[in-house]
Amino acid sequence: MSDAIDTDAAWAAFASRDRGADGRFVVAVRTTGIYCRPSCPARHPRRENVSFYPAPDQARAAGYRACLRCRPDEIARDRLAVARALTLLDTAEVPPPLEELAATVGYAPHHFHRLFKRATGVTPAAYARGLKASRATQALAAGASVTTAIYEGGYSAPSRFYDHAAPRLGMSPSAWSRGGAGVTIRWTIAPTSLGPLLVAATDRGVCRVAFDTGPGDLDRLFPKAQIIPGDAALAHLAQEVVALVESPARNHDLPLDVRGTAFQEAIWQALRTIPPGETRSYADLAALAGRPGAVRAAGSACGANHVPILIPCHRVTRSGGATGGYAFGPERKQALLAREKDAPATRAPPRD
Repeated sequence: MSDAIDTDAAWAAFASRDRGADGRFVVAVRTTGIYCRPSCPARHPRRENVSFYPAPDQARAAGYRACLRCRPDEIARDRLAVARALTLLDTAEVPPPLEELAATVGYAPHHFHRLFKRATGVTPAAYARGLKASRATQALAAGASVTTAIYEGGYSAPSRFYDHAAPRLGMSPSAWSRGGAGVTIRWTIAPTSLGPLLVAATDRGVCRVAFDTGPGDLDRLFPKAQIIPGDAALAHLAQEVVALVESPARNHDLPLDVRGTAFQEAIWQALRTIPPGETRSYADLAALAGRPGAVRAAGSACGANHVPILIPCHRVTRSGGATGGYAFGPERKQALLAREKDAPATRAPPRD
């Protein structure tokens, strides 16, 4: 058994049948001689009869055999199938229907639908829509007309774009093509125990959270938007963000107005699945997003996160446990992690 495995955390994941832990280790049961995924639905053995191994081959070398119910050896096959499906979706001019996509990677449609969503946080159809919207957004940002962007994104008609892509932009397509012209962003600076915190929001939700900066940061990110000081409503929202700095283990339902490529959004979704007080490596994060080989890109997606704390990129560390980088300094990252480990997760009170 590897000393790198936190056995208490591994047991907690096994006891809760945490699907997010699948692929990170296997659970070997001495009384049955089998090894399982952490999410195995079978009845749990006693704690003293359990050991943990980083990979199936190490469990097999120790004399255990694979569980026939949860089939732990198929995790690698599942990930390869998702990775292949992502490549197919990324390169297809017209996204294939679910039945065709599933058949290509060797799964039944209903099974692959669940598998894909568990790995990426979205369904294949939602991922394909995200790709279209991202392509259209990039075309708009490059100065293309709305009509050109609609067809470069792969939409069959303008109505499809306005139904699916426009709501993701947080502003009208024409405003986005002009660098956010016509959009109002309100900002405030709130004191926290980790330093002054900029909180900014559009009418849709929080669009920027940053330490040690001011409205000039917003001018850089949103050069054509109207940047104005916040009102009482933003002050109330900012206090909820401050509460998350002081107690980052709290759950929240704050509205967000953020956007990125389909891969970035998959990474951000994966970040939000990491339980408070726990960390994942960049390799783990890439795997959670369905791209096991995209470790460097996963790090870049964390760097592109405009709303840290709300999308908790501080929960990602380097392989081996080193703290790794953080836009606002390793000391703040360590402080946030320490606060999460010292306090149980609590649900934030509902907003008015």
